[in-house]
Amino acid sequence: MRKMMLLGLLVMVEMMAFAQSPKKKPTIKNSDPSENTLLWKISGGDLQKPSYLFGTMHLICADDIVLSDSLTKAIKGADNVYLELDMDNIMEMMGAMTKMKMRNDTTLEQLLSKEEYEKVKTFFTTKSSLLPFAMLETYKPLLAASLIMQQQGESSCSNMISMEQLVMKEAKSNGVKIKGIETMQYQMSIFDSIPYGFQAKQLLRMVEEDGKESGKEMEKITDAYRKQQLSLMEEITKSEDIGIGSFTDILLYNRNINWANQLKLLMQGKSLVVAVGAGHLPGEKGLINLLRKAGYKVEPVKNEMIRKRVI
Repeated sequence: MRKMMLLGLLVMVEMMAFAQSPKKKPTIKNSDPSENTLLWKISGGDLQKPSYLFGTMHLICADDIVLSDSLTKAIKGADNVYLELDMDNIMEMMGAMTKMKMRNDTTLEQLLSKEEYEKVKTFFTTKSSLLPFAMLETYKPLLAASLIMQQQGESSCSNMISMEQLVMKEAKSNGVKIKGIETMQYQMSIFDSIPYGFQAKQLLRMVEEDGKESGKEMEKITDAYRKQQLSLMEEITKSEDIGIGSFTDILLYNRNINWANQLKLLMQGKSLVVAVGAGHLPGEKGLINLLRKAGYKVEPVKNEMIRKRVI
């Protein structure tokens, strides 16, 4: 259950990074089809060995998704695999549980009107059995919102996984050590930078729509992901949003800068596979461009990951 909650939070971070208004339809730019990939090779500069950057999806239907031959080969030859979080670190996960609550004993009831609070309470009491509402009402509201998104995804597919799970399985089967580029405590702290009142209103909005609009948006994102269209993902990111966009620096761009700076050191003398949310890759402030600006050659690698069906 704890691991599923952490996956849910990763999904929320990803969804917020891609947040958009349904009133403005994103359009994909004309781009080199060879760059429609989630796997990128990093070389040149001061590197002795190449490393690889892979864009993940934190929650996706497993029925027709596999790791490509290119990615499995990169993992097999890697010294380490870096995910956003080391999800196998039990001690870190346990410590993160204490960071899920709002500061200063704040509760959801204090952030909403009586009518709004009862609406949220009724939703979680009658429609969600993931966690007791008495526990959720002290948690950061966007964590509770992530559970709605998780539940919405599970209703459309009985076999949901994260790409991180597949990467971890492949790394373990090849004896490659898995590490985290961030800590769970840090990811939790991000949500202390977003006003709790704002988070509560976002949770209320999701409850009122029963997660349906967010589910539709995730379908668009997932479709772009399956087609490996980073240009489309970038357009979604830039689309007019419903208020979340004011926190894009906190959720996305500042973290990209931190990661790029870390990778300059981590890649020295080693070959890494760095698998992070696909939303962190494209754009001027994305990891691909930041690494290129740092003097590295970052080039697309063919990445066939759609499962071939046997008829």
